[in-house]
Amino acid sequence: MPIATPLMAHVRNWAAYLALALALAVPFATYAQDYPEVDTALVVSVDVSNSVDATRYRLQLEGIAKALEDDGVVEAILAGSRGSIMISLVMWADKPKISVPWTRISSKEDAAAVAQQVRRLPREGGEFTCMSGMMRMVADKVVTQIPAQAARIVVDVSGDGKDNCNREEPIDIVRDELVNSGVIINGLPILEGDDGPSLEGWYSEHVIGGPGAFVLPAKGFGDFERAIRQKFVNEISGTTPASRYAKAD
Repeated sequence: MPIATPLMAHVRNWAAYLALALALAVPFATYAQDYPEVDTALVVSVDVSNSVDATRYRLQLEGIAKALEDDGVVEAILAGSRGSIMISLVMWADKPKISVPWTRISSKEDAAAVAQQVRRLPREGGEFTCMSGMMRMVADKVVTQIPAQAARIVVDVSGDGKDNCNREEPIDIVRDELVNSGVIINGLPILEGDDGPSLEGWYSEHVIGGPGAFVLPAKGFGDFERAIRQKFVNEISGTTPASRYAKAD
């Protein structure tokens, strides 16, 4: 009977470790092959704080769904050199939540399927407009988990108010961290009442960043569908609309 030695035990342990590592590597290799390179990885972040009632909530989700079904948006997706994008949707108020995980769109049918998924999302809510918390989660748990190599990473921020959580980490700090990592952040302030003009300026100063970043406002929730459709075309195609709040490269 062979006599076991410490060296033999050491070799067997390393062989076991290697076999386990190879077994774990297979799913990741398969996953990477499932998602080739894409033109844009787009994070759509939606404000669902206390000021967003049921009607406003539906206007936002229906606006996003209709934008994904729009021929101009689909054309922008297919016209890219890779003919595809990755998209995810984050709802945020007191706390952010990933409502649609990263999903690849490379056809009109893919876009329509995501649109239907958006329409079926359950109502989320909260009291405060914690935008800095949303950006922190996006920085740590969303853009780091893109299952494809993207030529552009864009975070689309929409909402009807300024950050009001008084967090220790100011929104500018998280914004700059995202931008320094290569992310572009665009803003879609929803202008309601007398605070509209100041909110548009606040988005320009504290929210957007990165090459070609821009603010494209909606004139109230009823105008959200028009604004998000136009914004998607610009973000997916990598163009910047004519705007006094656009930032130069």
